[in-house]
Order: sequence, then structure tokens, then C-alpha cells
Amino acid sequence: MADERRTNERKQILLEAKWRGVSRRHEARVDDVSLGGCFVNTYAQVELGEHIDLQIKLASGEWLPLRGQVASYQPGVGFGMSFTLISAEETAGLEELIRTGEERRV
Repeated sequence: MADERRTNERKQILLEAKWRGVSRRHEARVDDVSLGGCFVNTYAQVELGEHIDLQIKLASGEWLPLRGQVASYQPGVGFGMSFTLISAEETAGLEELIRTGEERRV
């Protein structure tokens, strides 16, 4: 089943991010991004299936807003997120991020 979730090209990055779930806003870092999802490095607790609003800070300084839900959770490490309800503009932003290999260490 893990193979089914990883059908999109993945890009190793490390970008500043912030997210909101059922609790409050959290600061985080994002890595391992694909068109289908990403991994959010955070100490905050989440629940499987929880809906998440995520913003990834691009090297340009702009924030790329994305929505999705928690697909996997590693306590004290972070969570895997599957993107849902992605607009054409957001998809284009993700494609550019993956294609160019834009990387910004935080």
C-alpha cells in the first residue's frame, strides 16, 4: 500500500512551513515533496485523517498554500500529508518546486 501512495516524483527539499490542524498554528519544516503530498517535520501531535492547511515558504519568499490530510504520523518526528483540493495554481507551484529543485535551507 505504501507504493500506491508514492506514485509521483518526489523531491528532497528542506523548506520553512507553517500549518494548522484541529488545534492551533504550528511552525515546521517540509521535506520529501511530490505532487501527491509531503512530509512535515514537527513535534506537534496530529491524528490520522486530520485535515491540514499547510503553507510552504518558497525561496522567492512567497508562501504556497496547500490543503490535505494526515496520511501517516511519527510521534516526535512529523507526519506524511496527502494533498487534497489542490487548485491548478497550487499544482503549478508544486510542479515548479519539484522541477527546478528549488531548495532553501532553513
